[in-house]
Amino acid sequence: MATETNHFDAVVIGGGPAGLTAGIYLSRARVKTLILNEGTVGGQMVLTHEIANYPGVESISGYQLGNIMKKQALSFGCEIKSNISIKEMELKGDVKTFVLSDGSVYTSNIVIITSGGRSRTLGVPGEDNLKGRGISYCATCDGDFFTDKEIVVVGGGNSALEEAVSLTKYASKITIVHQFDNFQAFEHAIEEARKNPKISFVMESTITAFYGDERLESVDIKNLKTGDVTNFKTDGTFIFIGYIPNTEFIKDKVELNQWGEIVVKNDMSTSVEGVYAAGDSITKRFRQVTTAVGDGTIAALASSAYLNELKKKLKK
Repeated sequence: MATETNHFDAVVIGGGPAGLTAGIYLSRARVKTLILNEGTVGGQMVLTHEIANYPGVESISGYQLGNIMKKQALSFGCEIKSNISIKEMELKGDVKTFVLSDGSVYTSNIVIITSGGRSRTLGVPGEDNLKGRGISYCATCDGDFFTDKEIVVVGGGNSALEEAVSLTKYASKITIVHQFDNFQAFEHAIEEARKNPKISFVMESTITAFYGDERLESVDIKNLKTGDVTNFKTDGTFIFIGYIPNTEFIKDKVELNQWGEIVVKNDMSTSVEGVYAAGDSITKRFRQVTTAVGDGTIAALASSAYLNELKKKLKK
C-alpha cells in the first residue's frame, strides 16, 4: 500500500509539452501534482533543432523550450520523476494506483495521460544521427528552413502527398520516393501532387541510407524492382510513413481507436472517470507543440474541476 507521502491529487504520465503544461496549470492551482516520465523531459520536442512558429518566441530549440517549461512546472511545486517506467497501474475508482519500476507506489485521484507518440522511421543508417539536421517528420514545423532547397519526401499515403504539395511553398524541387508502384491516397491528393511542376516521383523505391556530417547531404535510393542503388544529392528529407502513439501500456485500460490513439471528449476526458489525456497520444489530426500545449491546458482545467467535485463527494 502507498504511504500518505506517496499520494498526489494528480498524476501526469508523460513529460512532453502537453504533460508539462498540465503540470504547470495544476500545480499553480495548488493541485498536488506528480509527472512520471520515461525518458528525457520535453518529449519529441527536444529533437527539434529550431522551433520558429511558437507564438511569442521568435526562435528557440526544442530542448531549450522544454527546459523552460520544466522549470516553470517545478517553480509552482510540481514534482517530476524522470527515467522511470510504470510496471502496474489501476485507473478505475476514485483512487488510482501506480507501481513504478523502482518499486515505489503512488496514488492519485485524477490522471492525465500525455504519453505522446513517435513518427514511424525508416530505421536505416544515418537516420538517427541526422534527425533535426536535414531529416524531418513535420512539414509545418520545418518547411520554412528549406526555402529554395531541393528535398525528398518519403511516403505514398495522404499525409505524404498533401505535405509534399504544402512543401512546394518553400522548396524549389521535391522528389517523392515511394515503395510501391501506386499511391495509397485519395485521388484528389494524387492528382494535385502529379499536377504540381515542382514534384517528381521515384516509384518502387526506398531510401536505404542517409549521409552528411553537420547536415544531410545525400541519400541512397534503392530500386526495389531491380536492386539498383543510386546516391541522390538532397538538402533535406521529410518522412511521412505513419505515426505511432505511445499507448501500448494502456491498451486495456482506456478506450483506444483502431490506430491506438486515445479516444477523448472535448474536455479531454477518456472512457475512464477521472482519467484525461492530452497531446500526441490522443485522436487528433494536427500534432504540434502548440496543439499539445492547448490539449494540456484543457485537460488540466477540466480534471481540476472534476477533482474539486470529487473532494466534495468524498467529504460527505
